[in-house]
Amino acid sequence: MHETAILLWVTIAVAVVFDFTNGFHDTANAIATSISTRALTPHVAVALSAVFNLVGAVVTVAFFQAKVSNTITSTLAIKPGLVVVMSALVGAIAWNLVTWYRGLPSSSTHALIGGLCGAGIASAHGLGGVKWSALGKQVASLVISPPLGFVAAGIFAVVLILVIHRLRLRPAPVNRTLRSLQVLTSAFLSYSHGANDAQKTMAAITLALVASGDLPKFQVPLWVVVLSAAAIGFGTYAGGWRIIRTLGWSILKLEPATALSAQFMGAMVIQGATLVGLPVSTTHVITGSVMGVGASRKLSAVRWGLGANIDLAWIVTIPAAGLIAWVTFAILNTAGLRG
Repeated sequence: MHETAILLWVTIAVAVVFDFTNGFHDTANAIATSISTRALTPHVAVALSAVFNLVGAVVTVAFFQAKVSNTITSTLAIKPGLVVVMSALVGAIAWNLVTWYRGLPSSSTHALIGGLCGAGIASAHGLGGVKWSALGKQVASLVISPPLGFVAAGIFAVVLILVIHRLRLRPAPVNRTLRSLQVLTSAFLSYSHGANDAQKTMAAITLALVASGDLPKFQVPLWVVVLSAAAIGFGTYAGGWRIIRTLGWSILKLEPATALSAQFMGAMVIQGATLVGLPVSTTHVITGSVMGVGASRKLSAVRWGLGANIDLAWIVTIPAAGLIAWVTFAILNTAGLRG
């Protein structure tokens, strides 16, 4: 019993670390566009994003239930032990750090799902550890959301620019107004990120509590909501400057109109997914939105080669995180930990 309690708290600590890496890994999604257009200074942008990540996580779960958490837990066809949960989290953290170091905006959502699959397969000694129908639904939402952000942001940018030209508004005042509005869209995007992404850590911690016998069924406790929200908020404040450079400058030179369009429509896509309980990647959606607004102006404005590298990182994420989780489970299991 004592060993189980220690293992539970270690698992919770690992989950908090994952949430922290999720925060600093995905900070760029909400603020890179605002920093690149000078709508916000870097430190103000990070602080704003951290606050609204926390608010989004708490408000969404408190008032709209933890639908995304329930979807994440459906990945496994087995009742996971603590070692399974811990191994999945280690796989996700390791891949987050690799892609952060390389400056690639990959998906923490993909990484956690991949980690759960790898640990589940290792625990069940076969493919029966994963509920493939549920995994297919999650992968479909992850695949569809970036093109949806691409199209929605592109259309919104075209309409916005046409309205500005039709009204014959002067560029300088318009850009000042759009930069002011970007503060609101940055806050909205950060709120949406916290609402969707923090639920993944809530799912992992709640799974651990069920596995240890501290909870009779899967139901996210309030303290888990607050802990997950705080961790992702602190992680956001730590910042992820390598990825900020990729999203804010490397893919496309953003203007206030295009940046505003990418932020607003990306946030709308994430909010829609959260309300129906689908886990989406904030990274994927915003990268798709940034590329969409660029393509709406001029196809050659987008660095498609860099986009291809990001796509490759997305494709590799689930199997890579899964492999790390599988190896982690094998090592812990060999060491005698059962959980």
